[in-house]
Amino acid sequence: MTASPSTPPAASRAAGGTAPPVTAADLPRIQRRISTVLIAGQMLGGLGVPISIALAPVLATEISGTEALSGFASTAAVIGTALVSLPLAALTTARGRRAGLLAGYAIGTAGAGLVVLAAAVRSFPLLMLGMAAFGAASSANLQARFAAADLAAPDRRARAISVVVWASTIGAVLGPNLSAPASDSFAGTSIPQTAGPFVWAAAVFVLTGTLLGVLLRPDPLLTARALAAPGEESRQGRSLRAGVAAVKASPRARLALLTVAVSHTTMVSIMVMTPVDLGHHGAGLKLVGLVISGHIAGMFAFSPVMGWLADRLGRFSVIGLAAGLLSLAALLAGTADGDHAQSAAGLFLLGLGWSAGMVSGSALLTDSVPQPARAAVQGLSDLTMNAAAGLGGAAAGLVMSQAGYGWLNAIGAALLLPMAGLALFTARRHPADASR
Repeated sequence: MTASPSTPPAASRAAGGTAPPVTAADLPRIQRRISTVLIAGQMLGGLGVPISIALAPVLATEISGTEALSGFASTAAVIGTALVSLPLAALTTARGRRAGLLAGYAIGTAGAGLVVLAAAVRSFPLLMLGMAAFGAASSANLQARFAAADLAAPDRRARAISVVVWASTIGAVLGPNLSAPASDSFAGTSIPQTAGPFVWAAAVFVLTGTLLGVLLRPDPLLTARALAAPGEESRQGRSLRAGVAAVKASPRARLALLTVAVSHTTMVSIMVMTPVDLGHHGAGLKLVGLVISGHIAGMFAFSPVMGWLADRLGRFSVIGLAAGLLSLAALLAGTADGDHAQSAAGLFLLGLGWSAGMVSGSALLTDSVPQPARAAVQGLSDLTMNAAAGLGGAAAGLVMSQAGYGWLNAIGAALLLPMAGLALFTARRHPADASR
């Protein structure tokens, strides 16, 4: 990037020297363009995972020959999402948002191809490898919310994040409904029908990567660096080690990291076992689908409201709201005991609480660390979030089988106590921060 009056020369070199000069006056226009591209990319990219993930357990059963291994496919995808978070963050730190997002979708595309090959040759280990690589696309979907915040004004940062989260609604709702047509489209071919959705997913990821590669210009992270104040930018500050140090140095960053991880883990742990509990109380597949659809609506459809609240009332207030909503959700779902309407209300609030925690935590995390370290810290957040949720989801089945759904919800609510306690402690120690 060529230096401009408001663009430090060092930051211009960091931006790669390929983009036209950018000044602060250009930011509103650039932010609108970047937000539009990210929303379109999220609507498209968000379709890829839901199209295929619903049939992953079925494919695992077909290839392995036993239902006992059916859950391993989804688990491999979650593990892959977590493991790829830091490498993508390192690439993003070095090369910018566009490079990180493109790499995520490229690895996801390769993973989808391996899954199709595994189905054709009936190799379970190859299926696990493919599903792990497939998880990289999920990591790219998650990283897109942070790209929206790179150039947003601090008092609009949560709203910028929330709109990209909202765009995920399209894929979350439409994706599962496309699984059947994707499977049927390969009837009579050499590709197993249960692998058909992964072919569609690969095509979706290629389209998304092309869209972002062509239109996500200028790169939001590199542009933010180019506009950083003199002395604020340094290569040493961009390393993953610097990211860990930035979290350790900031109580607000530690709270944000905990908020995102706990909100996601509580949501996943309760959500994955809800269809099982509903089935135990006589609910059919249609009712289960309606309950989960309501949950998904709570997760994504109201995220702009959470972003507006986080910007107007402050991040800490919405973190408190997240703790309250998730606790109430656990209470309603855990005590429903066959009352399907109460279960549906609990799952809707579970999604709403997740949205509040994800949006406010992501915004607070971006606020709380120096600009050079943000990409590394955000990758660390996604790693922590997905690793914790993977463990929570795995443990949920054990708790359900040994103690029941009610105790699972009670444990989920108990996970919120450290988050709420740290929020209160941080607010008391740093009252000025709590007002933002």
